[in-house]
Amino acid sequence: MSSRNTRPRTPSAALSPRRAIGIRILAVAAAAATYLAGSGAAAAADSATPVVSRGVTIPAFYHPPADLPATNGALIRTEPLPLGLSIPGLDGRAMPGTATRLMYRSTDSNGRSVGVTGAYIEPWAAWRGTGPRPLVAVASGTMGQGDQCAPSFSLQHPLTLTGDTLSVGYEALAIYRLLATGAAVVVTDYVGLGATDRLHTYVNRLDGGRALLDAARAARAVPGASVTAQSRVGLYGYSQGGGASAAAAELQPTYAPDVPLAGTYVGAPPADLTAVIGGIDGSALAGALGWSLNGFAQSDPAVRDVIEANVNDAGRAALKDTSTMCVGDAILRYAFTRSSRWITGGRSLTAVIAASPEAQAVLDRQRIGTLKPTGPVRVATGIQDDIVPHRQARQLAVDWCRKGGNVTYQAISLPNLGDKILTNHLVPLITDQGEAVAWMSDRLAGRTAYSNCWTMPLQP
Repeated sequence: MSSRNTRPRTPSAALSPRRAIGIRILAVAAAAATYLAGSGAAAAADSATPVVSRGVTIPAFYHPPADLPATNGALIRTEPLPLGLSIPGLDGRAMPGTATRLMYRSTDSNGRSVGVTGAYIEPWAAWRGTGPRPLVAVASGTMGQGDQCAPSFSLQHPLTLTGDTLSVGYEALAIYRLLATGAAVVVTDYVGLGATDRLHTYVNRLDGGRALLDAARAARAVPGASVTAQSRVGLYGYSQGGGASAAAAELQPTYAPDVPLAGTYVGAPPADLTAVIGGIDGSALAGALGWSLNGFAQSDPAVRDVIEANVNDAGRAALKDTSTMCVGDAILRYAFTRSSRWITGGRSLTAVIAASPEAQAVLDRQRIGTLKPTGPVRVATGIQDDIVPHRQARQLAVDWCRKGGNVTYQAISLPNLGDKILTNHLVPLITDQGEAVAWMSDRLAGRTAYSNCWTMPLQP
């Protein structure tokens, strides 16, 4: 049994800064170089060698084959997925629905084909609206970078708790509420989360948006699925998922015009990564900086070069460590860590990026809001959010309004619930969820959405 694939699988206890002394090669960069050279995927496709991530054996289903289909959204494989939270219905069918694990083809930010995993759920509830049963493609909020953190895996295992990892499937509440409306749901695991051939490219605009749109395509071909090519499609996401759903709404006209987009919910989107880095640095979710650097080191040589030139031994160990972590692990080990601990000379990551035009250009290309979104969008952001800063999320709504988008903007007014401890970011996820699901249900039913862009000067 192998404890590594194209990336490290070592438990965090073995990666203390003391043991990191003497490391001269950034492990993530080595994995990225292997991938960019074209040999990483083939090595990972050997499903005869199980992958173990922090004590969790990743099922062979998650190992992509070396040869992928030619069409984006094409199914590669499926299998039944037992839901960890499910009860039998009166008619013998499982509530809230019957789930299928799936793998499908997408295209990454470098234009290469990639196998992406996820899950489709055929709901127990009947669809009572007009037209065929609609579909909601869900992009999960931040789960981590280890394959054991994959959203589809968390649907089967709502709580993964070992001595080495902690993952909670918190998106189940939104997913089950959407299923209760009679809509089918497909969930993407994103590029590299679950699939064992590469690192998860955390908050990568193209990877996330394309994976979400291709999940909607793949859902139509799932055996037993009632959705069709004519089914209205909604995109739904909060936090990392809000960024992915926002990116998908912008990309749909050119990348997936065959997906009939009826509406997009964009909650707390990381639309401007330069601003988001400042919010995350030193917060309870500081480990997410590692996920970002790891992912961009894999996909963008300019970022990889900046990391190699500026990260110290403690930073190299942290990047390797975070590459297999879930949110719970990262909070327990790296909460409130300042990036200056990982950078040579004690500079902040923000300062390092600002000093590198190449790295700044990479982040600028990730900016969401430069294109007009397809169909109505609902942008929601907590005015106290200090992790995914409120101002940059509001700016996304402003940018879309200026481009003539049909934007419903919702500023969620709550008191300050604690600086940098995640509460200002997570509580709006719950308080806004009912309205978000109701708004999405109206769009799937074909009801008209009316923009409130005219109110932007009056809204915080």
